[in-house]
Amino acid sequence: MSDILKVKSKFLFMGILLMLWSGVLTAAPDKKIVFLGDSLTEGYGIDQEKAFPAILQNAWKKEGRNLTVLNSGISGSTSSSLMNRLNWILKSPPDIIVLELGANDGLRGVKIEETKKNLSAGIKSMLDKRVKVILLGVTLPPNYGGKYINEFEQMFKDLSRQYKIPLDPFFIKSVAGKKDLNLPDGIHPNEKGHQLIAMDLKKFLDKNI
Repeated sequence: MSDILKVKSKFLFMGILLMLWSGVLTAAPDKKIVFLGDSLTEGYGIDQEKAFPAILQNAWKKEGRNLTVLNSGISGSTSSSLMNRLNWILKSPPDIIVLELGANDGLRGVKIEETKKNLSAGIKSMLDKRVKVILLGVTLPPNYGGKYINEFEQMFKDLSRQYKIPLDPFFIKSVAGKKDLNLPDGIHPNEKGHQLIAMDLKKFLDKNI
């Protein structure tokens, strides 16, 4: 091989290495997202891989996004469990926590001040660990009375404003009250319902992650 060809080959090889190295440097880092919630997040009554966190994971994967999702939904959870759960989760802090708690507090008629205090403490703890927090809110059935419902909904808005965190005020809006999108209990979404929730949430989350 002539000296000219050797030089050209060397530069070509170096160019390929540079492109590969550049790709490594510019690739978006992997982000870990924990969905921390209750039965709505867990996927009560259906297989967990068909709940909205798993659907979101698959959708992002198809787009080539480096997002790893962990479903930390536990049926029956209230805001009072938040700090204990965070003690474990924050030992190895994820990049983002999508917080969905408070529904069971409302259904049990817990005082708004107590629920807000619990959620506030948890949010502060996450932010102190430099974890981005995204808040998912819900509302309550009409029989809980206008005053309590209004205060309950306002609680999520107040927390969002206080801590400057994104809020989806009613993340199950596309399925709430629709018989064909919920299990027979009329509260928990079925598989089709979770697909619609995931579609709505993806639009919201894509703007905030």
